[in-house]
Amino acid sequence: MKRVWSEESRLARWLEVELAAVEAWAEVGVVPADAAAQVRERAKPPSPERVAEIEQRTQHDLAAFVDAVAEDVGPAGRWLHYGLTSSDVVDTATALQVREAGALIVAGLDAALEAVIRRAEEHRKTVTAGRTHGVHAEPTTFGAKLAGWAFELERDRERVVTALAGMRVGKLAGAVGTYGGGDPEVERIACERLGLVPEVVSTQVVPRDRHAELLAALAVTAASLERFATEVRHLARTELREVQEPFRGGQKGSSAMPHKRNPVVAERICGLARVVRAAAVVALENVALWHERDISHSSAERIVLPDAFLALDYMLDRFAWLVEGLVVDAARMRRNLESSHGLVFSQRVLLALVAVGLARDEAYRLVQRSALAAWDEERDFRELLAGDAEVTARLDPDELAEAFDLGRALEHVDVLFERLAALSDRTADRKGEPVHA
Repeated sequence: MKRVWSEESRLARWLEVELAAVEAWAEVGVVPADAAAQVRERAKPPSPERVAEIEQRTQHDLAAFVDAVAEDVGPAGRWLHYGLTSSDVVDTATALQVREAGALIVAGLDAALEAVIRRAEEHRKTVTAGRTHGVHAEPTTFGAKLAGWAFELERDRERVVTALAGMRVGKLAGAVGTYGGGDPEVERIACERLGLVPEVVSTQVVPRDRHAELLAALAVTAASLERFATEVRHLARTELREVQEPFRGGQKGSSAMPHKRNPVVAERICGLARVVRAAAVVALENVALWHERDISHSSAERIVLPDAFLALDYMLDRFAWLVEGLVVDAARMRRNLESSHGLVFSQRVLLALVAVGLARDEAYRLVQRSALAAWDEERDFRELLAGDAEVTARLDPDELAEAFDLGRALEHVDVLFERLAALSDRTADRKGEPVHA
């Protein structure tokens, strides 16, 4: 990813666009064929240092680039940048960089998704407490939790792929998009050579709603990774200790406290999500430019595009590593579930009372009475219910026992894994397919 966004790569992409334009002009009969061949043979990406040196004089990076390339081409160099404006080259080259960077992001998403699906299946029946507001709610399984992550990653992938497709446009329409010094056929030919399609109507630039959609998709993906990492951080707290990050031999969790084994990678993912979200805000602010174009977007994009891709690429790599090596303490999960004295079955008791004819509000208050006592006095919820004459008058011991049956409480979890299996099949079927079908 660093290579994709390097200065050397940027200049190479600029040259790629310039050469495609010269050859398109030759195809429509404006540039002599031998001149186009000479440009193709002699033009080489200039060094960033040489471009910077010329830019000291021109105060224009694209003009400095064209001058630097032309130095080695000879007389045929006059055809470089023919009929183009700077944004024709910059925006079209950016699409090429985004395409390459996007393929790396999708590969990272696929690796993360594969890791999550595998661990979800592994922990399909690992019982744990479902929590809402940080408080025990009802039983679930750790695999079911991970299955939700898998489907969210798949949606992230779909969003990113759609946004990348929206960036597959080039633009060689001139200073205000009307081909004043150019030719729509040249744009079509050049874009086709580059694997792009022409922007339908441009100004001096490709409209920035495309870039905003892309960075928003990256930001949503980063937010998903933050959600998953936050869950890991919570479950790794001393009071829960249900999961732990991989911890290598020789690693130190703290410079001061030898016992520390902190969820530092998960925290790093959460921190970098803020960077990617901030990039999306910048992209949204770049949509509104003055008239056919101003330059307020340009400087910001040079920062936020590479930064967002680099940060998310790293986040995906670390998240896949985290999931693959996550230490899961199933016994601890079970003990934590049982620590709330059976309160996780309160809804099942409520439903059992409703099913035998009690009004819902009356049933709710009856169950809540024992539930609050179990909570405040740390007593067994089931025993409290069994000692409540109003409950036992309506539920016999077998009916009460069924309400506390963990297997019955989780009997429909398999439905989630049937859906996950279908997702796994889809991900296997698309292996090796190009990102932009």
